[in-house]
Amino acid sequence: MGFKSVKIQDLFVRLKTLNQIGIALSAEKDGTRLQEMILKEAKRIADADGGTLYLRDKDQLKFEIMLNDTLNIHKGGTSGVSVKLPSLPMYKDNGQPHLELVAVCAAYHGQTINIHDAYANTEFEFSGPHAFDKKHNYRSKSFLTVPMKNHDGEVIGVLQLINALEPGTQEKTSFSDSVQELVESLASQGAVALVNQQLLEEQRRFFKTFIQVIATAIDEKSPHTSEHCQRVPILTLMLAEAAAKIQIGPLKDFSMTDEDREELKVAALLHDCGKITTPEYVIDKATKLKTFFDRIHLIDTRFEVLKRDAEIACLREQLAGESVDIEAKLAQKIETLNEEREFLHHCNMGSEFMSDALKKRVLQIAQRQWKTADGSIENFLSQDEIDNLNITKGTLTADERKIINRHIDTTINMLESLHYPKYLQHVPEYAGGHHEHMDGTGYPKKLKREQMSIPARIMGIADVFEALTSSDRPYNQKPKPLSEALMILGQMKKDNHLDPDLFDLFIHEKIYLHYADSKNDKGKPFLTAEQIDEVDVTQLPGYNPL
Repeated sequence: MGFKSVKIQDLFVRLKTLNQIGIALSAEKDGTRLQEMILKEAKRIADADGGTLYLRDKDQLKFEIMLNDTLNIHKGGTSGVSVKLPSLPMYKDNGQPHLELVAVCAAYHGQTINIHDAYANTEFEFSGPHAFDKKHNYRSKSFLTVPMKNHDGEVIGVLQLINALEPGTQEKTSFSDSVQELVESLASQGAVALVNQQLLEEQRRFFKTFIQVIATAIDEKSPHTSEHCQRVPILTLMLAEAAAKIQIGPLKDFSMTDEDREELKVAALLHDCGKITTPEYVIDKATKLKTFFDRIHLIDTRFEVLKRDAEIACLREQLAGESVDIEAKLAQKIETLNEEREFLHHCNMGSEFMSDALKKRVLQIAQRQWKTADGSIENFLSQDEIDNLNITKGTLTADERKIINRHIDTTINMLESLHYPKYLQHVPEYAGGHHEHMDGTGYPKKLKREQMSIPARIMGIADVFEALTSSDRPYNQKPKPLSEALMILGQMKKDNHLDPDLFDLFIHEKIYLHYADSKNDKGKPFLTAEQIDEVDVTQLPGYNPL
């Protein structure tokens, strides 16, 4: 075989190798491993003994990875050992570039610098490598310093190889022009791969930040939903991790990748994003008569008007000489009005089930007459006030309950309108299913258990448990202790509202206790000490030990 054929064959092999490296670089998703792969492959194709990868950070070149085969050095990258060397400043205090530093010079001019012998070179400052050599009994001879440029021609880093080795003899030699071209090509491919990876990571960070902003906005919308969107993801992932670890039963085939975890966390953070359109007065309706203010105070005023009118009538009767038992009658009337006022206050709280007898008494009080400021005579309570005070349970009317429930439709519409990367495709399904019931009686789609994924069913349990135990519960409700919250969850399982297998896992793995012992980013426990009471799991409705 002639010399020319050997050269062509060698070139073909190198180009094939370079192509394979490019494919590998584009496939690597982890930024740290990608950086290390660039440096290792550059060393390999150049037969270099060592190398350093710098990344530009504003006006500095930061040491990211250092490798040296002879000295068995591997710092930075995946080694777990940081590079404890100061970054190289691009500019002096007077604003002039540090062109005496070879890596800085290559980055500043955007050109490769190929030095055959650092000890014979007078153009650049090599006191650092010389000190390194003296310390490690080493000799840094040849340097190939290649700038890494993005698609805009901006230098994002520097790839520096040290000591080309002669194949076979392993003698230190210079980096040839052909090797330089190969390394420059690899550096270009590596820069593109790094930029692509950085862009993807920046998009992920932006998306995460945006999601966090939306979740915070929902929580900040009302003091009664404060941190709900932050706590539900924690509970959701606790239960999901337990489901992924269990090796027996119907959940044994469930597993999660890191991207699956990220997808579920995003869905949990956004599960209530539709509430951003829900009126505050509905979310914050702590009493039955509350709109933008609690209208019970208007009723208080009317009672005071009735008492005033009764006193005026008493005085007039006394002036007319009709003084028989007038004061006793007035006292009795005032006492009756005070009792009725206290009764309506109690009804307004919504903490008690309104029986037919209680509703009838509200109607009787409503029939009282009072004189308004313009002198007209009206019934004591308006029809809207009657309807609200006679709400059977809680503080919301049927129409207001529809408004609250509508948030999940808005959530689904908002999330389905977004364009997701592949690993987030299930976010709308997971987030939109937390109010569905296993028997198909939930909302908004009345899905049954078999129509729902495991992550969507997990979020349903997390949402209910967090809502029951939260210290900022809406509608004038106190946070439940563990025993009471789990009894309610157990009954929901028994009624086929919550997934039975996930509920059993929730109890068996004591996830409720793990959550109770956890704290938010401000160090505040999710549950108070008073809420963490004894739980007899054998008494929970429908619980089946695993």
